[in-house]
Amino acid sequence: MTLKSIALLSLFMGASLVGAQERPAQWDLNACITYALANNLQLQKARLTYESTQADSRQAKAQLLPSLSASVGQQLNTGLTSSGTATYTGSYGLSSGLVLFDGGKTLNTIKEQVLYEKMANCSILATAKSLQMSLLQTYATILYAEEAVHVYEQTIEKSTYQLERGRALLAAGSLAEPDVALLESQLSTDTYQLVAARNTLAATRLEMKQLLELEPGENMVLVSPKVDEASVLTPLASLTSIYMTALEVMPGIQSSKLGVEAAQLNTASAKAGYLPVLNLNGSLSTGNGSVNQASLTSQLNDGLSAGVGLTLSVPIFSKRQTKTAVEKARLNEQSVRLDLQEAEKSLLKEIESVYQEALSAQSQYLAATNQVKAMQTSYNLIEQQYELGMKNTLDLLTEKNNLLSATQQQMQYKYLSVVAAQVLNLYQDKPVSLQ
Repeated sequence: MTLKSIALLSLFMGASLVGAQERPAQWDLNACITYALANNLQLQKARLTYESTQADSRQAKAQLLPSLSASVGQQLNTGLTSSGTATYTGSYGLSSGLVLFDGGKTLNTIKEQVLYEKMANCSILATAKSLQMSLLQTYATILYAEEAVHVYEQTIEKSTYQLERGRALLAAGSLAEPDVALLESQLSTDTYQLVAARNTLAATRLEMKQLLELEPGENMVLVSPKVDEASVLTPLASLTSIYMTALEVMPGIQSSKLGVEAAQLNTASAKAGYLPVLNLNGSLSTGNGSVNQASLTSQLNDGLSAGVGLTLSVPIFSKRQTKTAVEKARLNEQSVRLDLQEAEKSLLKEIESVYQEALSAQSQYLAATNQVKAMQTSYNLIEQQYELGMKNTLDLLTEKNNLLSATQQQMQYKYLSVVAAQVLNLYQDKPVSLQ
């Protein structure tokens, strides 16, 4: 476990104690991440699992200590003695045992449990990493939806103005009725798109509240940072560099590596079944009875006996149990190594996919930005010609829709580029930001 992992775990555990009472007045991305890490139910369950593995580790270490037990017995004899009275006897004892040698099985079990504890910690970090990615993507989707709503609202303002102007021209006899019908249809289409964009925004905000484990009635005011072109076109590190860093910091990979170590220890523990076991045993006992007329103290002292001994258990024939255990442990070790290779290849595929998406989104954003500029110039020219009667309504609306489509693509690639770059930061264990 790295020091950074321990620090992160301490942060999550500490945040869970105070996060439930603290809610920011305004939610930016960092506030969402901090709050979710403290209150997410999956993370809380992962922390409980980690605490359970800590208890298992303490129990495994306690096996190095000697055992100690006490026994007390009282017996009433119903048969009558020659004196005609019933008798009773009492027995008291202490026994202890200590494993002196078991082929290293106990020590290997302790090491194995410590590895399981680290793996549970990796599970916390992996859950937190996945949660951060979900929050990042959802937050960016909200920003995109908000910007889309703003664009459609501006579009409706323009469509409303054009329709009112068209109706005035129709009344003056300067515009045909089919042209006005086209303008009315365009306004209806724009209104429908605005409603759809608002619904998307509402659904995405609901998804964010669910990720934050907020109640349905709680208000959530999200900060909408301005995503500038510098954020969109952030220079990317090389694919190899990102992958090599991810191999060192991603908790899923670290957990798989720890799993290989645990499997090796499990094989060593299985081999210990071929070796003898040496135990040290000790006992102390005494007793008393009603037949003995001596005092209780005298009886206990007179009856006191102690014993100590060694027990050596040598396996000779175990009906193939040990051999089978070793074979299965070795097979499991091979399987876990394959799991590690599979995890590394899966990570590489994920990073390659996100890296290509980032490069593609950046290039498409640049192309869409140039297209928006060209479409805006073309639309302004068509609009001027339309007002002078040199272009018809269909030409105007076609150019307007082309501009809207280019604007939508620019927004889409802008946020795809930002999210992809920030996801690559998460793979490298770097902080994320949409600014």
